[in-house]
Amino acid sequence: MHLVYLLQALKDKSLYIGCTQDLKKRVFEHNNARSYHTKKYAPWRLVYFEGYYSKMDAYNRERALKFHAQGLRRLKERLKGSLV
Repeated sequence: MHLVYLLQALKDKSLYIGCTQDLKKRVFEHNNARSYHTKKYAPWRLVYFEGYYSKMDAYNRERALKFHAQGLRRLKERLKGSLV
């Protein structure tokens, strides 16, 4: 299963969207400076994830959230109580 996930930095509340097959491992990598783009914002908190059988569907959803502001805005509205 392919997962699209949303992380929130505990330092400055910034958000990160990614895609993986092993969510537990990937969150560990983000929190232990093994990801170049996210190491300076660690620690991270997993806020949301959704699963897809198709890798392409997961990748397309990740891109939609990253590059189409309306998709991310709607997700933030749904997660209002979960985002700090």
